[in-house]
Amino acid sequence: MLANYLIGLREGLEASLVVVILVAYLVKSGRKELLPRIWLGVAAAVAVSLGFGALLTWGPNGLTFKAQEALGGSLSIVAVAFVTWMIFWMARTARTLSSELKGAVDKAIEGGRWSLVLVAILAVGREGLETALFLWAATSAATRGEGSRTDPLIGAALGLATAVVLAWLVYKGALKLNLSKFFTWTGYFLVLVAAGVLSYGVHDLQEASILPGLYDLAFDVSATIKPDSVIGTVLKGTLNFSPATTKLELGAWLLYVIPVMALLIWQVRSNNKSMKSASSAAKKEVAA
Repeated sequence: MLANYLIGLREGLEASLVVVILVAYLVKSGRKELLPRIWLGVAAAVAVSLGFGALLTWGPNGLTFKAQEALGGSLSIVAVAFVTWMIFWMARTARTLSSELKGAVDKAIEGGRWSLVLVAILAVGREGLETALFLWAATSAATRGEGSRTDPLIGAALGLATAVVLAWLVYKGALKLNLSKFFTWTGYFLVLVAAGVLSYGVHDLQEASILPGLYDLAFDVSATIKPDSVIGTVLKGTLNFSPATTKLELGAWLLYVIPVMALLIWQVRSNNKSMKSASSAAKKEVAA
């Protein structure tokens, strides 16, 4: 539940902040009459995202076991690719997101009646589709053929609800978030979650006989960390840890975590250096 709560919180906050920026910009620029177009676009994006999530959840039910595993494994890998791109995109653009969206709004207003609706659909819909896909993959990994999906979905719903409340408080000026630090630390955590989803996807493809080594275990600590124990449940619910892991699953986990985490750390440090350089240059200009 914790992993899905944080996924829902982060992804929901991204989408909610996009809406806050769009609404605040129209209000402050004296164009409140255009707000219904924003809300229409948001409603359409939410509907598409929910429909996509429903399709992922119930669409494969009529397939054979191997077909379900092949589809699930493939979509899990796609979800990891999307969330990895999202992590680095947000790390690069978090500071300039507001100005980019405001520019898009100005162009949309000039473009015609429905252009602003399209801006809202694309801005929110992208986040919604990524969230639906990654939550589905993370939930599938956490429940891996057993147990109920209710707890992970409740966690995601609570995370989304928290994100909406935080975004509303930001809009009202009652709360100031250090978004750079928030997205940095949740980005680190999501790398670990994504690695677990990737490992689960590899396992699915092994179950579907697409990849070999289903019974070639790297380790099996089921006797020490039982899947239904408190520790086992926490590790599975947060990091998608499996007590019995194949060599191919472990290899995929390591080959993802090590380079992606290293690149993310480098990106964050590079951003911090750029911010310090820009700040120093601004101070010198003021002093001059």
